[in-house]
Amino acid sequence: MPDKFNMSSPPFDRLSDSQQTELRSALDVAYYRDKDTILKAGSNADHLYIIIKGSVEERDSEQKEVYAHYTYDDMFDVRAILSETVKHDYLALEDTLVYLLPKEVFLSLYHSNGQFAAYFDTSLATRQQLIEEAQKQQNLGEFILTKVDEDIYHPPLILPADMPITTVTETLLSQGVDAALIELTSDDPRVTKNATPYGIVTRTNMLHAVVLDKLSSDTAIGNIATYPVHQVEKHEFLFNAMVTMTRQRVKRLMVCEGSQAVGMLDMTQILSAFSTHSHVLSLSIARANSIDELALASNRQQQLVDSLVTNGIRTRFMMELVSAVNEQIIERAFELVVPPAMHNHCCLVVMGSEGRGEQILKTDQDNALIFEPGLEWPNQQKVLDELNHTLARLGYPLCPGKVMVSNPHWVRTTDAWQQRIDELVASANSESVMEIAILADARAVAGNEALLTPVKQHLQQKMAGQELILTEFTRPALNFAVPLTLFGNVKSSKQGVDLKQGGIFPIVHGVRALSMEYAIDATNTFDRIDQLVAKRVLEQATAENLSEALKHLFKLRLQQQLSHHDISNAIQLDVLERPERDLLRHGLHVVKKFKQWLGYHYQIRH
Repeated sequence: MPDKFNMSSPPFDRLSDSQQTELRSALDVAYYRDKDTILKAGSNADHLYIIIKGSVEERDSEQKEVYAHYTYDDMFDVRAILSETVKHDYLALEDTLVYLLPKEVFLSLYHSNGQFAAYFDTSLATRQQLIEEAQKQQNLGEFILTKVDEDIYHPPLILPADMPITTVTETLLSQGVDAALIELTSDDPRVTKNATPYGIVTRTNMLHAVVLDKLSSDTAIGNIATYPVHQVEKHEFLFNAMVTMTRQRVKRLMVCEGSQAVGMLDMTQILSAFSTHSHVLSLSIARANSIDELALASNRQQQLVDSLVTNGIRTRFMMELVSAVNEQIIERAFELVVPPAMHNHCCLVVMGSEGRGEQILKTDQDNALIFEPGLEWPNQQKVLDELNHTLARLGYPLCPGKVMVSNPHWVRTTDAWQQRIDELVASANSESVMEIAILADARAVAGNEALLTPVKQHLQQKMAGQELILTEFTRPALNFAVPLTLFGNVKSSKQGVDLKQGGIFPIVHGVRALSMEYAIDATNTFDRIDQLVAKRVLEQATAENLSEALKHLFKLRLQQQLSHHDISNAIQLDVLERPERDLLRHGLHVVKKFKQWLGYHYQIRH
């Protein structure tokens, strides 16, 4: 039976040729009129339904709550087939045509094909993995699955700390390398407890020591070794090593297995495996000596994002790398615009998605400044105005809400910021809690980053145990309806589904509220979720589903923005393939359950 049945998308592409033939021969077709009840709650499910044309609504038996809508290529009700009983009513919302796959055939395929069965697991993470595998690009394995192992890095050259510079130079030359690890002694004051006891030295270090610092060539190499050494764990993803190099601006990493150094990984080795060349972009940013040069480097960031997307890089990895590049662009702009005499006396912080490290495409600026009490800064306002306009020139639009350093409201001393936090906590109205939310995501990117620490600590201390304020703080996460009723042809909107209001914001803001309640320092939402699990606030399964739902929402929004060349948060459902719609629906159900949990946790009636 039907030759037109789509076998090319998950989970049917997981079936063998003979299993696909078995499925096709068992299919039947059924027709339902508008308003017909297809399945009744409490009944037995005899078939899996796959929609050819029309739309179906899943609702409770009393028809008070709508759970989902299904349209072309969607299927239901797997849960009933596996659990024997239909849990909800399914009604045709228009004339609807469906394929019917008999229960016994479905179960036969389910039990004989593990990959086919895994697709129907209720875990969003499992479904996401299968769909990513089905959609992966040619180089996805190269980018994501490649790990740091013996095939990538080279064995380390480890030398004793008392070896003289001359001997080290000869050793490097004979080994054909330009850097060595130095095993520092246990009494070296630089080595902290439980840290890896290695420093690093390069030919350049030794040249500077002898020529510029006038040290004797017999000087012990341990005296000039750099400590600590940036490192990566053996078997870590190579892409993570690339992020570390980009963020730390280094050309090599020490590969460790526990506390033991087992290798050295050079940037040339990574560039031979990757085609994105983010490190080249990073060097261009660091070397920019004018705003014009920095603008040229900044404009290449879009090429980096396009390359990452084309090569199938996972969304969270993309965020980490792009965030590191953004941070370097903003820091370099700060260095070029703000007088050098001020650099160590003030701190530029970013907030919003950039503060959380969740920005892929450049969005509105959200920044603030912290400076030391008593600092005299001539032409301060003029400089800060120039900084915001410089960032706008580099592709970061001015903030319509004026959350920028050009607005004196967002420029204060450390003491004044702490006083402002006291005022916000004391008032606890809708405006003040959103300002608290903005400050909660603050991350230092330039200047004296230590100035942010007392401000963040003060905010954390003031919010601890503030149940009333946390209730008001969390309320915005529950204000927007989860757009499950927008699926299919029912209550559809010309603007599409707003992924930010309906999915991203409730997760981000809800997790932010919990992080403030439980004194979690992280600003990144995924890191916050991990720490909430560690503190036993969230169950592991809940955390995994939240993370996977958020990643998929970010991914869909990015695809929409790249294809339409704008920063819209809305997506049209008709552009999505069935597996993506399936994941989106599942993800929004995760959001809905999380919002219900938040409402219960903070006793918010909604």
